Amino acid sequence: MKRLLSLLCLPPLLAACALSEIPQEPGPAGAPATPSVSGPLVVPPLSALPDTPPRSLAGRYQRAAWAELPGWSSDDLSQLWPLFLRNCKGLMRPTTGNLAAPARATPRAWQPVCAAAADPAQAPSDAAGVRRFLQAHLQPWRVNGADNRPATNTVTGYYEPLVRGSRRQGGPYQWPLYAVPDDLLTIDLGAVYPELAGKRVRGKLVGKRVVPYDTRAAIDSSSKRPPVIAWVDDPVDNFFLQVQGSGRVLLADGPDAGTTIRVAYADHNGQPYASIGRWLIAQGELRADQASMQNIRAWAQRNPGRVQEMLNANPAVVFFREEAVVDPELGPKGAYGIPLAPQRSIAVDAGFVPLGAPVYLSTTWPASERPLQRLVFAQDTGTAIKGAARADFYWGFGEEAGAQAGRMKQRGQMWLLWPKQAGEPSAR
Repeated sequence: MKRLLSLLCLPPLLAACALSEIPQEPGPAGAPATPSVSGPLVVPPLSALPDTPPRSLAGRYQRAAWAELPGWSSDDLSQLWPLFLRNCKGLMRPTTGNLAAPARATPRAWQPVCAAAADPAQAPSDAAGVRRFLQAHLQPWRVNGADNRPATNTVTGYYEPLVRGSRRQGGPYQWPLYAVPDDLLTIDLGAVYPELAGKRVRGKLVGKRVVPYDTRAAIDSSSKRPPVIAWVDDPVDNFFLQVQGSGRVLLADGPDAGTTIRVAYADHNGQPYASIGRWLIAQGELRADQASMQNIRAWAQRNPGRVQEMLNANPAVVFFREEAVVDPELGPKGAYGIPLAPQRSIAVDAGFVPLGAPVYLSTTWPASERPLQRLVFAQDTGTAIKGAARADFYWGFGEEAGAQAGRMKQRGQMWLLWPKQAGEPSAR
């Protein structure tokens, strides 16, 4: 179900366009299983990668030389090789032909490259070796728009926040992070109408009719709430964790005190997103230049009796699943099923950049003109990430990552890096 980004692009607003304001949405049930990130890369023979019908891509691609990639020779690739191998683990999953899942880079096109990468004799030992391997096996293709002109688009940022919470409601812990309700229906319209492939609606069954699922206000006032994973101590932290679509919760009491868990996006109630910052401005509670996370939090502290009213202005609710934080350096899994790598993973429009594709991104650092040019991996999607060369840059975990993400609303261009022998980029 298409939902547009709420256009509250005010410079001081932490989670305006920079944080996408709508969570990243992973592929639906039926997508290929998440590959293990541990253990060596195992590349199946081509015979074990049956092909599925090609997926159409909306973009146009123009062959380019490596020398045309701005800053390519300056990108520090010394830590890239493990990420390239991990990305290959995702590339080597057979496709299912599920049109409701985001388009993925064609596995058979990548099999020779990933097989070469898995060969210990070809493993590079330094950054220069990584660069030689990439240039020997891959071909850059500039991403153009539907008009076949070089695409320039917005590059925003997102991150994984940390909040304080408890398994039990009480004291300051009053703001729930919900798991998926038992009565939520997610309907794949493409299964009935092929022309609506990739479109889904959420609802619930009332008698014999499917109706829209409950709003935030209806959920919070109901006697039958969804199961709660944790209760958070700050309503604004709770809200912006839902905006990000995933985060970590430091449990502050009970038998799990001191443990950090991850809450990962599982689903949402299908209601349209509305900005609480815009609501506060419309109410005359804040000026446009005051609509930062800090000022929204301060308003909530001054007006505890109106906090639920503020939250109810946004009818959308994100539902989570709990995951263990196995490796603190790894981010949450994106739509591609691979844990995101700080400053090396992006969310894309899979209609222009199929998931799993390495991408060379040329943009600038947040709120500056300083070049930010590096190889990244297309490993996530987002309902607000639409169009050729549109990207959401994953900054990582914690406050500093959040500060960078909150300031990021730059312009950028991108090039797909595609196997030389495979011709133009393709998807399945």
